[in-house]
Amino acid sequence: MRPVLLLCVSLPIILGGCGENSSSEGLESVGEKPTAPSEEVKPEAPDVETKAEEAVSVSPNFKYEIQGDTVTITGCDKKASGALIIPATIEGKPVTSIGDFAFVGCESLTSITIPDSVTNIGEGALSACSAVTTIEVAADNANYTEVNGVLFNMEMTLLHTYPPAKTGSTYVIPDRVTRIGKCALHNCTSLTSITIPDSVTSIGAGALISCSGLTSITIPDSVTNLGPSAFYDCTSLTSITIPDSVTNIGDNAFENCASLTSITIPDSIATIGDATIGYSTFRNCNSLTSITVPDGVTSIGHSAFYDCTSLTSITIPDSVTNIGHSAFFGCTSLTSITIPDSVTNIGTWAFRRCSDMTTVTFLGDAPQTGEKVFSKSIPTIYRKPEAKGWGDTFAGRPVKLISEKP
Repeated sequence: MRPVLLLCVSLPIILGGCGENSSSEGLESVGEKPTAPSEEVKPEAPDVETKAEEAVSVSPNFKYEIQGDTVTITGCDKKASGALIIPATIEGKPVTSIGDFAFVGCESLTSITIPDSVTNIGEGALSACSAVTTIEVAADNANYTEVNGVLFNMEMTLLHTYPPAKTGSTYVIPDRVTRIGKCALHNCTSLTSITIPDSVTSIGAGALISCSGLTSITIPDSVTNLGPSAFYDCTSLTSITIPDSVTNIGDNAFENCASLTSITIPDSIATIGDATIGYSTFRNCNSLTSITVPDGVTSIGHSAFYDCTSLTSITIPDSVTNIGHSAFFGCTSLTSITIPDSVTNIGTWAFRRCSDMTTVTFLGDAPQTGEKVFSKSIPTIYRKPEAKGWGDTFAGRPVKLISEKP
């Protein structure tokens, strides 16, 4: 197929990750409000710097933003296929930027060529192109480079984008990389093994989202931050080791890791999603059997362990004060749990549909509760005799003294 010079349709801002179906944090568009409205490029007279034989066609569906004397590419025609060559100039102005998630949905593109004029490539701009096998960068580009079709910043400290359809099952990240960018390895389904060097300190939001062939990973002790949805939908991931150096794990970090049976979370963790075990951090990890929440975590967030159907044991430390809405919803294998005296609030449906739960032991005073905390669950509540605020029932369940436990 001859390469196509494609000029594409702008897309709305994506609220939630590397692609249309992802589930991570909200993201903002790049650049200022355009000083001129987006315009369609006329196919009969494209003003681009490229060889005539390469400009097979120019799509009239391309939209872009002119910001002063520069141009930002903002989107693409989802029906586009083949090789995409990004022009160096449009209307006599240099193309300097590719916006965040600009090519989301362009699933038939096979390669992307970036001109030397581009100085900024937005987060996730190229990550959702599931058929792309290689990314090429003009030799004179001063800001970006590629190695074997993988996109880096010029200093090679940032791994920007690994082409989703690149051949090979293993990848060793170069030693110079300090940061794995947002959505950098999105949907790289062929990768079964990724080696992260000791130089890496940060793994960005959605960095390995939907790497469904990945079975295990070791995070080096240089890493201090795991971004939101870092391993979202890594459905074959069975184990992961988190070193003591990590202090933060973002929301949704392991959501839909359905094969995950073991995870080690060190005491160094101060936050797991916005000062908590955050929203849906382990949601649908339905092979996870046990977990010990590290000291220092103050809140177990909304849906943190939602539908962890194999979870039989969880240890909650004295630092936790809040158990959020639906935190253990659908944990059908959980038979008992002990709530420390530090907990002052339990959210609505926190233990809904925990159908095997028979015993909940409270070590402190009766906490505040939301609605239907134990809906579709039938545990007996046990409490200390000196604790305050207890009656004969709690959230609709019978209350007895700990001394009465069978």
